[in-house]
Amino acid sequence: MKTLVINGHPDPESYNYALSEAYIKGAQESGLEIQSIHLKDLKFNPNLSYGYRKRSDLEPDLEHAIQLMQEADHLVWIFPVWWAGLPALMKGFIDRTFLPGITYGPKKGKGLPDKLWKGKTARLIFTSDSPKWYFRLFLHRPVLQQMKKGVLQFCGVGSIKHTHISIIKNSSEKFRKNHLERVHLLGKGGK
Repeated sequence: MKTLVINGHPDPESYNYALSEAYIKGAQESGLEIQSIHLKDLKFNPNLSYGYRKRSDLEPDLEHAIQLMQEADHLVWIFPVWWAGLPALMKGFIDRTFLPGITYGPKKGKGLPDKLWKGKTARLIFTSDSPKWYFRLFLHRPVLQQMKKGVLQFCGVGSIKHTHISIIKNSSEKFRKNHLERVHLLGKGGK
């Protein structure tokens, strides 16, 4: 199974970076085939300049990222939740790479497309400063719904699991270490 880790945090000193490295290390220890993308390292315009009326030319970094995503069996997305949603860089990455003919195939006269990524699985690992109960009961988990239903399942990705780590702000070293170990084990098991 080929796994691709996509880190959506723009800061290389962030806890999300540490989480992505913990997952990768666990996978490597188990001998799993793993690749990674840190979105902040890619050079691309995150704006879908023409909407879906006209396709913008893909930058080389996006072409390579699409190739890695297409080759992967399991996609691991690691990102912070900001204002109940995705970081702008990650949203722009999805807007620019999840395109007709790449992740889904529009059907003439039909509302729902062909799902081109059937057979893939995913894990969402996200952090927040909101308590889990607030995120679930009051906000209704918007970023989880967006990524799971609006993006991945729309394109055919099957089993999608998630790990929500909160509250990050002012968390203890023990709390952070425990979750790094938890994510390391997820990587070790290829989950």
